[in-house]
Amino acid sequence: VQLQASGGGLVQAGGSLRLSCAASGRTFSNYAADWFRQAPGKEREFVAAISWSGGSTVYADSVKGRFTISRDNAKNTVYLQMNSVKPEDMAVYYCAAGTEYSFLTARMNYWGKGTQVTVSS
Repeated sequence: VQLQASGGGLVQAGGSLRLSCAASGRTFSNYAADWFRQAPGKEREFVAAISWSGGSTVYADSVKGRFTISRDNAKNTVYLQMNSVKPEDMAVYYCAAGTEYSFLTARMNYWGKGTQVTVSS
């Protein structure tokens, strides 16, 4: 599976941004999908995950209630809607896919290149 993340950019604190991750190469609906992020000097951290059908989602506590992960298997795309963005959300965001529905980086089989999210306060 090849993953291509897009949609990053500059957003004001309190604003919204939607990230997209387009998948190609294999049947995307066979994979759970995640978003992770990595800020400078910090480890990559889990943001959100969605199951193969989209029927189940899980979020990091830091984004719960503000971010929404969704997917459109007909379009082979997973999304991350980011609302009420905070300065601490600034990071490079990565999408990932795996055969397991997991929040662990080690369980991901495929990674996309990141997209930068910059938050101005």
